Amino acid sequence: MTEKIIIKGRGALEGITSGPAIVFPDSIAGNSGALGDVDGVVYEKGNINYGLSIKNAILVVPCAKGSNGFSAHFKCAYISGVRPAGWISTRIDARLGVAIASLNIPAVVDFEEVDPIKIISTGDWVEINGTTGEVIITKKD
Repeated sequence: MTEKIIIKGRGALEGITSGPAIVFPDSIAGNSGALGDVDGVVYEKGNINYGLSIKNAILVVPCAKGSNGFSAHFKCAYISGVRPAGWISTRIDARLGVAIASLNIPAVVDFEEVDPIKIISTGDWVEINGTTGEVIITKKD
């Protein structure tokens, strides 16, 4: 039987979405060269997810990292059709808030009782409800 885990954060942008998780324990840099603006591929040197595409994935990050351009690179990916399906963040900051709003995709943030980075693994199937803050994780086999 497939294991399902339910965790709760704060809904930051309403809507329901799902997709495979990509967990970024150290986030992803918001500067040129870290994320392919046209292909959505992670090119940040030393990033555990180097070479993966963010397209249709649920991005799990502790917070934003890098410059104020963080949101611009994700917006370019959105325009190019390779946007993520949603966001999960341990804590939201201004850079991530702008990225969430400009992409207009569901997001759950500010987890108080659990750290989603320690519970979710890359490849798990994740459904997020940006209205209620509920996250349903189906662990990969």
